[in-house]
Amino acid sequence: MAPALPDLKTQIGPLVLQNPVIAASGTFGYGLEFESLLDLNRLGALVVKGLSLKPMAGNPPPRIVETSGGMLNAIGLANIGLEAFLRDKLPRLRNFTVPIIVNIYGHHTDEYAELASALRGVEGIAALEVNISCPNVECGGMAFGIDPVTSARVTEKVLKNTDKPVIVKLSPNVTDIKTVARAVEGAGAQALSLINTVTGMAVDVETRKPKLANVVGGLSGPAIKPIALHMVHQVARTVTLPVIGMGGIMDARDALEFLIVGARAIQIGTASFVNPRATLEVVDGIRNYCVENGIREVGELVGSLKTETVLGKQASVSRKQRKTSNEG
Repeated sequence: MAPALPDLKTQIGPLVLQNPVIAASGTFGYGLEFESLLDLNRLGALVVKGLSLKPMAGNPPPRIVETSGGMLNAIGLANIGLEAFLRDKLPRLRNFTVPIIVNIYGHHTDEYAELASALRGVEGIAALEVNISCPNVECGGMAFGIDPVTSARVTEKVLKNTDKPVIVKLSPNVTDIKTVARAVEGAGAQALSLINTVTGMAVDVETRKPKLANVVGGLSGPAIKPIALHMVHQVARTVTLPVIGMGGIMDARDALEFLIVGARAIQIGTASFVNPRATLEVVDGIRNYCVENGIREVGELVGSLKTETVLGKQASVSRKQRKTSNEG
């Protein structure tokens, strides 16, 4: 008799997802671009491209550069704006059963509040993901997410103006991501997602010019996975909120690493550019791993990292080395 299929359900705040695999914002368009390539209803959730109050053209090209182990992008948060999204995209997205999460951003706190208010009561939106990696014009262009105080202020503004669950997306470009995570938790967020892209650049040695018109961009892909994994591990041990991990996840084994260090769900971004079916392959891969290892519920994996054994062995080796050195 075939083994029973594992339960892949996971809970993110008040949201219950059928599996922990989410299509990440900015890499999956508005979701509709992928409907002919895969069954969207098999996803845990779908995060649409970042949304602003007004349409934005973004940065001038070139704005995407392939790097070793990843890609740099300086898209500049180009999007169709709130009105067009509600009119042209959301009605079609309502035809799917997959939960739709709307990523929002602004350049001052009132923009976040206005967006949240405009989406209050709108059917077909399961949650908001708040991008705090945007430049804060109120503070001279410093990203909201760099400062715990401004991160908390944005979170509070959104919460006061929405009836949706609020997920805050954290930036890795900070001194201590745990401090920002605690501030956002204290402000009332229901979940955290991390990490956003890592700031980087690339240079054309023939022309001695930046490869991106914007000079700098956000690095994503396999190159940032160790950074992302470490930060997810730190934050998951620091807050009580559910954590959604992302950064360089290309296959199921990558996703499993994030679950093991404490993420309750994961987002797949850059991998979808390489393989449009990456999200569903990760769903299948997680299920197969659970079957092969006798895991009945995916929640058994969350936070199951065995650091005590590793540290214990290291401590034992260290004591042995010191004793040998002393005897010598």
